[in-house]
Amino acid sequence: MKKLAFVLFKYFPYGGLQRDMCRIAQACRSWGHRIHVYCLSWEGPVPDGFLVHQAEIKRLTNHARYRAFQQALAHRFADEGIDCVIGFNRMPGLDIYYAADSCFKEKLSHRSKLLQLSPRYRHFLEFEEAVFGPGSKTHALLISPTQQADFQRHYNTAPERLHLLPPGIARDRMAPPNAAGIRQAFRQEFGVAEDQRLLLAIGSGFKTKGLDRTLRAISALPEGQRSRTRLLAMGSDNPAPFIRMAKRLGLAQQFEIISGRDDVPRFLQGGDLLIHPAYHENTGTVLLEALVAGLPVLTTASCGYACHVEQSGGGRVVPAPFEQAQLNQYLTEMLDSPQREQWRKSGIQYGQTEDLYSMPELAASLILKQAYGK
Repeated sequence: MKKLAFVLFKYFPYGGLQRDMCRIAQACRSWGHRIHVYCLSWEGPVPDGFLVHQAEIKRLTNHARYRAFQQALAHRFADEGIDCVIGFNRMPGLDIYYAADSCFKEKLSHRSKLLQLSPRYRHFLEFEEAVFGPGSKTHALLISPTQQADFQRHYNTAPERLHLLPPGIARDRMAPPNAAGIRQAFRQEFGVAEDQRLLLAIGSGFKTKGLDRTLRAISALPEGQRSRTRLLAMGSDNPAPFIRMAKRLGLAQQFEIISGRDDVPRFLQGGDLLIHPAYHENTGTVLLEALVAGLPVLTTASCGYACHVEQSGGGRVVPAPFEQAQLNQYLTEMLDSPQREQWRKSGIQYGQTEDLYSMPELAASLILKQAYGK
């Protein structure tokens, strides 16, 4: 039995990184290993078998707090007999890093060089170097093929330290035999008429996910479509800027924001389209969840998993560079397209024939291989 340390800055129930951490840790626990989670904050219930350690660290800036947290952990791990340290945020001292985020150095290469001189950006570059630099021994679990090319280009990371994982969505997202009944009950509950189109925007971080782009696209619909289109956004973020924007665009009565929930599969069956025009996203797990549920997807090429939308034939992808007019056109076409049923069938079939589910188990096996090999 190994004592495993799972490390992340912040835990909240409906974040993608946080859900991945729990599922990987639960896979390790199912094989009999002890799970310790170290974090700065934890919101929500603690899964069975997890021992959570919250660090009381205060600093004037987040990056200074993160550095103090990492330094404090280095001493604890040596004293507490930890066998393997698995990080879900980049920092020195990790045995394994789960790369939920894209390459920070790549992002900065497209922005002003002056940013790299600020203490905040220098901190994050230093922590990324500690994971991927040539002097590191950390193994990285990657979830997007683009990551591998970026990290090797910027850090010359040894290929044997990079492990590409398959997606890892939950199988309960797949369309069940009683999908039609679930859809009918859901739409009755939420007051969605059969001739209305319900758009879903799912994911925390509304700005990054392009919720502003979605509101503009709905505003640009022809009046006949616009009047019978509703938008439901789900996730954790400050809703105020988007509520104000909806009011300015005359969409206040057709737009609602709700917090993350555990019954996402019901929403996937009750909706008519997942719209996810993200500015940038390493993967976009919700795209796969929608596909296998039979919910057509409209997304952008900046999402790592947009390739699955194209491969499956379960929706459409706005190409890069992004243009709002293109998103507007695609939305107009998709809402009443005769292809709707084909998009649904294609997504469901893709979910039945592709490995979109095994990430937690494979990640756990790589973690334990590292733990036993130390």
